Formats: sequence, structure tokens, C-alpha cells
Amino acid sequence: MAKEANLDKKGNIWGGDRQPFGVSYGKQMMWFFLLSDALSFSGFLTAMGLYRFKYEDTWPVAENVFTHFPFMHGDAPLLFVALMTFILILSSVTMVMAVNAGHQMNKKGVIFWMGLTIIGGFMFLGSQAWEWYHFISGDKGAVQLENLDVMYLSDMDGKIMTLHELVEGKPGVHGEHYHFTTEEVRSAFASNNDVTIRTPGKTELTVERAEALKLMAKANVIQGANLTSNEYGHVLFADFFFFVTGFHGTHVFSGVLLNIIIFINVIIGTYEKRGHYEMIEKVGLYWHFVDLVWVFVFTFFYLV
Repeated sequence: MAKEANLDKKGNIWGGDRQPFGVSYGKQMMWFFLLSDALSFSGFLTAMGLYRFKYEDTWPVAENVFTHFPFMHGDAPLLFVALMTFILILSSVTMVMAVNAGHQMNKKGVIFWMGLTIIGGFMFLGSQAWEWYHFISGDKGAVQLENLDVMYLSDMDGKIMTLHELVEGKPGVHGEHYHFTTEEVRSAFASNNDVTIRTPGKTELTVERAEALKLMAKANVIQGANLTSNEYGHVLFADFFFFVTGFHGTHVFSGVLLNIIIFINVIIGTYEKRGHYEMIEKVGLYWHFVDLVWVFVFTFFYLV
């Protein structure tokens, strides 16, 4: 009886006529891919979490790092990252509308909503490039001690001070990047008794002025971030930033390319001839996955 239940129309056992769970082969393979990809992102975020707690004193606080917003003076902690998140979530909504239009065989609707989804993807990628630029160029600047620990300049209450404030005596233009030599910073630090250094982590441990002077004598100025140095704190923070957000950005870029290919096929009527728009639904699954992953990256990298 069991074998008879599994016969296809030609009498073959498991001949491919039946669709497990009523899902097409293409959708099944997309789900398998997304599951494996989810495990990859989970591994990256878990590793980041482990190192974050291991180096808690020198692990930067995201709201002290991502403070820029285009055409806005003064710090705007995480506001630009929140805007990026909103853009990507909105593009996921337009993708839902495109899938719905496909179910209704509404070609014009699919073109309209897919077009908006592609625009949203490019906006997110552009925003990420802008964020990378400011992260690499540096913001406030810091000093690296002889033991390679990175410390912020601060007043006696622990409020972060920029290199520009220390050397020039006033804040620089927000978003512009200034570069100062180690000698300039050491000299300005020695002549200002109201300045000390503090740890970048949440504990905000401020060093006594006398001890800070001794440490500054052998410290070096560090501005910006790359894979080997990081003005914001522990170098692994920069490494994970580039790797996790870069890996996600690669997924967004791939998704935009897929959306463009599907968009062109819609315009030339490929799916009208097939009699269905299932391809929109399959690429939509990928796009929603990219959106969901960013929610986790935003939560665990920027907010927690």
C-alpha cells in the first residue's frame, strides 16, 4: 500500500511527480540555501559575542563610534544606522507587494514594486559605503599605549574628547577628518591639566592624571580603523565590523543583481509566457532573508 501511494503517473516509485509539502523544487532549494546561510551568519555573530565579552574593557560602545549623519553637525548616535535599517525594511515591504502583484498576474504592478525594491537596495549599499568611509577615516581619534591597548582622550569626568579639541582647543567640524602627529598630541596633553585618558568599553575606567602622563609618554596617536588598528577600541571590533557588515553587504549586492535580472525578465514578458511569477517569490525569499539578517546584525552589533 505504501509503495502504491508513492507511485507517480508513470508507475515509478519517487519519480518526481509529487512535491514534498506542496513546494516547488526551486523554492525548496532556496530554503536549503537560506538555512545554510543562516548558520554562517549565526556563527559570525556568536564569535563576535564571545570576543566582545572577553575584551569588555576595550570593546567600543557602538553609540560612541557611529555618530555621523549627513549634513548634520554634532553627534547623532546610531541615527544613520537606524535610517539604513528603515530603508532595508521598507524595501522588504515593496518586495512583498511585488510578490502579491505576481500572484495576481499584474505585470505593471510587479515592475513598479520591483523597481522600488531595487532602488531601496542601492540606497542601502550607498549608505553602507558612506558608513565604511567614515569608520575607516576615523572620528575622534585616540591613543595606543605601549601594551597596544587603545584609550580615549577624556576630561576628568570621562567625557570623550577629540584630538581636535585637545590640540586646537575647540571642536572640529563634524564629519571632517583631521590628522595630528603624536608629538602634537603629547605636547597638548602635557599642557592641559584637565585632560586624561579612559577605556573605550562600557566600564569607562578613567586613569589618574599622573598615571596618564606616564602612559602618554610612550603612547602613539591612532586615527581611523582598519584590520590591524582601530581608534575606537579593540582591533577585533573593526575586524568583525568589516567582515560581518561586508559579508551582509555582499548579500545585498547579490540580491540587487538578482532583482535587476528578474526585473528585466518581467519587462520582456518571460514570466507572462510561463504563466506564473514564481521566480519573484523565490528571489523575494532571499531578499527577506537579507533583511532579517540585518535586523540581527543591527541588534547584536550596534544596539546590545
